Amino acid sequence: MIGHIRGKLIAKNPPTLLVDVNGVGYELEAPMSTIFDLPETGREVTLVTHFYVREDAQILFGFLTQAERGLFRLLLKVNGVGAKMALAILSSMNPAEFRGCILGGDQAALIKIPGIGKKTAERLIVEMRDRLEKESGLAAPTAPGAKPVAADPVAEATEALMALGYKPAEASRMVRAVPAQGLGSEEIIRRALKGAL
Repeated sequence: MIGHIRGKLIAKNPPTLLVDVNGVGYELEAPMSTIFDLPETGREVTLVTHFYVREDAQILFGFLTQAERGLFRLLLKVNGVGAKMALAILSSMNPAEFRGCILGGDQAALIKIPGIGKKTAERLIVEMRDRLEKESGLAAPTAPGAKPVAADPVAEATEALMALGYKPAEASRMVRAVPAQGLGSEEIIRRALKGAL
């Protein structure tokens, strides 16, 4: 398997990149988040890669970060999500934003991504929640025995409400009803619970 590629960036034709590695041109597909952050052509780049094989094609995908590649690989494990949809997700939001949507049960944000309807958004939320916590480096690093840190106070508040027994969509709705600008997660939770009464 090809784990990474380092070479001269020859061309950017979204979603395709061409990277010259010692005279061999590697064609890679990449999410827009990676393409936007690449230097201009002619400069050296290093991309982490995923080699994708199916009956009719062999495709090399390139990413600037391990987190993007990790999320791409997790998405491929979801029933009904292929490489094209995984690229669309990564092109629309970064791994931390995606994690917040999943943990917050935010179907509305997922439905805005091209190719994702209500059923796919529901499936992503259900199937990805545990995987994001267990299998990927998308969560913020923590000390041994420490509780994982949520991406932001809103996501942390949503997680706490779900731990209290609220369904993901309901917890997300309750948190969105709170003007959370500048508030910590505890205050968001307090106000969300007060608003639910």
